[in-house]
Amino acid sequence: MCLAIPVKIIELLDDGMARVSMEGVTKVVSIALVDDVAVGDYVVLHVGYALSKIRPEEAEKTLALLREAGALAAGAAS
Repeated sequence: MCLAIPVKIIELLDDGMARVSMEGVTKVVSIALVDDVAVGDYVVLHVGYALSKIRPEEAEKTLALLREAGALAAGAAS
């Protein structure tokens, strides 16, 4: 199973790279596969590669579902 997650671009770097953020965690990833990205855009990230841009509303909805799933999993373990 593969999981791609929405992340926000916070800095454009050289050589088709960008710094992204999700829930306060930052990472440098490749944006070589996505055209016309800017700081503030959301992209779908999979194993270090941005695959496509995503609307902010969709990104927030997906992140909320991931937060909820994490909370449910944490509660189930107790």
